[in-house]
Amino acid sequence: MKHTTPLRAAIAALLLTAGLGAAHAGVASAVPLPEPAAASSSAAPSASSGLLDAMRRDLGITASQAEERLSAEKAATAVEKTARQAAGGAYGGSWYEPSTGRLVVAVTDRAKESAARALGADTRLVRHSAAALDRAAARLDTLRAPTGVAGWHVDPRINSVVVTVVRTEREAPAVRAFVDRARAGGPVTVAETAQAPRTYAAGTVGGDPYYTGNVRCSIGFSVYGGFVTAGHCGQAGAAVRGWDGSAMGTFQGSSFPGNDYAYVGIHGGWWTVPVVLGWGTIPDQLVRGSAEAPVGASICRSGSTTHWHCGTVLAKNETVNYSQGPVHQMTKTSVCAEGGDSGGSFLSGDQAQGVTSGGWGNCSSGGQTWFQPINEILGRYGLTLHTA
Repeated sequence: MKHTTPLRAAIAALLLTAGLGAAHAGVASAVPLPEPAAASSSAAPSASSGLLDAMRRDLGITASQAEERLSAEKAATAVEKTARQAAGGAYGGSWYEPSTGRLVVAVTDRAKESAARALGADTRLVRHSAAALDRAAARLDTLRAPTGVAGWHVDPRINSVVVTVVRTEREAPAVRAFVDRARAGGPVTVAETAQAPRTYAAGTVGGDPYYTGNVRCSIGFSVYGGFVTAGHCGQAGAAVRGWDGSAMGTFQGSSFPGNDYAYVGIHGGWWTVPVVLGWGTIPDQLVRGSAEAPVGASICRSGSTTHWHCGTVLAKNETVNYSQGPVHQMTKTSVCAEGGDSGGSFLSGDQAQGVTSGGWGNCSSGGQTWFQPINEILGRYGLTLHTA
């Protein structure tokens, strides 16, 4: 990025001092970055007071409860992979349970319960395996959904595929026909939503604004050579301008609908760093990895319109039926967002989760937002996440 003011020069120098590599493209808020020692400390960094305050505001918990929850969620994330392997074909999904602070693993075979418990997880005996539910959801991906169907996903907590419909269109013939076809392919539960989801592009590094044509979107995460963002923000070959209007780079790859992700290669003196903007609500956050948080975990989002907001992970692998077409393998959250936040960063603690796609509602009255998981994007384009 091109830094022209003393403040931006000071921020760039601080980033280099902290050992974060090349400086960040367009830090848009005059907020102190984490102390250099935090990047090199072998101990896990404690949550900032700003992050705890944001979780307190959006999740309705105290700062001490937020700190305890982050610690418990980190432990649950570590258990999830090994518990899935221990359950094998009997694995029925898993989620974080805030009331107990533990990971719950669903299994179809009672004999597998002890293996999951030995790893530190609670268990629940269910009828359908995660593989069977995933196959049922995948069959829906082959159907053409009417606009009154907002999306579908597997919910391990109720051991069912959930088809979400717009409340005012639930009885529409096309919606009812889609639900009937869905039920013929496996266990289905119907849920309602107040509004259909939409993308969050507005007519213009993470959370920083960028512009392509007359569209503003938000940067997701720095990768070596550029950044990742939402696919609906621009097509491959489209030129990108940075926060200051100067030439920044080009969309090297983009997919939407079907997926909603893109990779922008940067040039001309722009830098990347493993940082997500806190916008003055919290200090800018270091990115230390991309371990996937479980359903039920807390999660926060940074975007160029509504800045920093938090919520929880509601569902994974959901197909979202936008007016432009369905997008698959999305993660649903209770975090709010608005136009221009598209492409922005979703974090759980210091772990990158994904880039903002779309949703419904706003940050005044509330709503839901979906993101495209980061690890899928990295794998698709062969990228390496820039981490601290």
